[in-house]
Amino acid sequence: MSTYILGISAYYHDSAAALIKDGQVVAAAHEERFTRKKHDERFPVNAIQYVLDYQGITVSDLMAVAFYDKPYLKFERLLDTYHNFAPRGIRSYLTAIPVWIKDKISLKKHIRNALESLSGEPLPDLPLLFPEHHLSHAASAFYPSPFQDACILTIDGVGEWATTTICHGINHQITNLQELHFPHSLGLLYSTFTGYCGFKVNSGEYKLMGLAPYGDANSDQTKRFYTLILEHMVDLKPDGSVVLNMDYFDYATDLQMANIDRWTALFGIPPRAPETPLTQPYMNLALAIQWITEESVLRMAKTGRALTGAKYLVLAGGVALNCVANGKLQKAGIFEDIWIQPAAGDAGGALGAALAAWHIWADQPRTASSDLFDPYLGPEYSELDIDLLCRKYGAVRTHYPHFSGLCRFISTELAAGKIIGWVQGRLEWGPRALGHRSILGDPRQPEMQKTLNLKTKFREGFRPFAPAVLAEDVSNYFDLNGPSPYMLLVAPVLDTRRHPEPDGYGSFPLLDRLYHLRSDIPSVTHIDYSARIQTVHAELSPKFHQLLSQFKEDTGYGVLVNTSFNVRGEPIVMTPEDAYRCFMRTEMEYLVIGHSVFAKTDQPEWQDTERWQDAYGLD
Repeated sequence: MSTYILGISAYYHDSAAALIKDGQVVAAAHEERFTRKKHDERFPVNAIQYVLDYQGITVSDLMAVAFYDKPYLKFERLLDTYHNFAPRGIRSYLTAIPVWIKDKISLKKHIRNALESLSGEPLPDLPLLFPEHHLSHAASAFYPSPFQDACILTIDGVGEWATTTICHGINHQITNLQELHFPHSLGLLYSTFTGYCGFKVNSGEYKLMGLAPYGDANSDQTKRFYTLILEHMVDLKPDGSVVLNMDYFDYATDLQMANIDRWTALFGIPPRAPETPLTQPYMNLALAIQWITEESVLRMAKTGRALTGAKYLVLAGGVALNCVANGKLQKAGIFEDIWIQPAAGDAGGALGAALAAWHIWADQPRTASSDLFDPYLGPEYSELDIDLLCRKYGAVRTHYPHFSGLCRFISTELAAGKIIGWVQGRLEWGPRALGHRSILGDPRQPEMQKTLNLKTKFREGFRPFAPAVLAEDVSNYFDLNGPSPYMLLVAPVLDTRRHPEPDGYGSFPLLDRLYHLRSDIPSVTHIDYSARIQTVHAELSPKFHQLLSQFKEDTGYGVLVNTSFNVRGEPIVMTPEDAYRCFMRTEMEYLVIGHSVFAKTDQPEWQDTERWQDAYGLD
């Protein structure tokens, strides 16, 4: 008889559910994909129902339920922090504590009530487990990895007390060796700069990472910002830990991240208002904090290698989504190989909690892990679902009985500069679209980045796009030796594919640098000649691999632009209806769902008058 454990993350951001069967992951999903509210923090009722339905079980069939952190320990940290910083923080205290007393301190009761509502019956004997937040992160990284002995590095904003941990995973045991405590946090440091540069905290950190290469590495201002941060804000220790000067940070006691007056006086620039034009000082500031983040991660990795003696490294926590730092870490050669969980942020804590329950609480050994963890763990849809979509909207499609014929047609349209919405198989687990809910384009087209950003995604023009490349061809385009199946590593475009920079390129205005043709795949070559790479493997995503192979046959290039299928502020589409609505609101020319192709010119006039800006908040 099979044994099932449900993992849950909720109540902060990116709530999710994951189900394991006899220690193997069978289903996982983010709640936001069902509710259409980005970073939805609410209890993941829909995601839980999906993972149970996928396996054909009910709550009463579960061996245990594991929640991704310890609420009482987190409450202790809040009370201790308010006490230590008193009288500062009274507004934050009056906002946070009543919510905790009313709801969060009774979290065990709330979880049980929610599960009993799903079950329709009392569940008095169902064990509810609460591994620590960073143990959930560590378990999510180590147990699905291909390594039996690895250093585990988890870095995020904050869990209960820990903000960073170095652990050692051997077989099915995880030992915590060293940790950094709140309020000192690399993740919160990076998030504070995210907010100061005008982006949304806990959402826009990847924008700050994408903005950093527009900073001028040779300018006096960038160097001055870097020095000011290290002299006044951050004591970066030799082991990689950070000690923050809390005179510059208000997140421990207030409703904002930075002490605005001190930051403005230190840097000489005010906080950038959201949606205002980006100027060079904010690009330089983004580059300075990216440098410090990379240096901290590299030092932590060296410390982890020394503490564990392990040859391999696994990463989790929100900072593990900083794929530029990940690329630098891999290139540094501190470890023989690194592995990063596709849902490295808080959503992945649901999976880690379930795996920790199985291996540590139930004391179950590990089985051999595949070199490639399957990230396609969400819902999939049938031809009947496509039929229902067509009836509801009067949508017109062409059905291709043979997928090879569909690939030949779509490859031709891609080569002609068309933008394609692509929906196949099970939904991705994690924040990245990996070829199952993607928008695709031809990377050779000079205008593709501009068109996708401004007319399809409706987002800031500076933001880069990722290449999806045939795994067997990656070394033909990028300086990367090995796989990057989850789009979590940045590597340089090969010198042989680059175009020379014009004189004075580094001092050009943002848009002039952005639209300079940097290589023969310009739409996936970032301003610093780097790319955030997804290697596409036939054994993980055969249909996406088939399309890329066809495009290579037609054009000689086994690479496509791959961005998530959504508009700005919208979660990645999940259902055929989600995809069709997004398709009709944008300038995509074709939508592919399974074996069906929808041409924009064939569709009835779109009657939905709701704009995407009204449907989704800015991210």
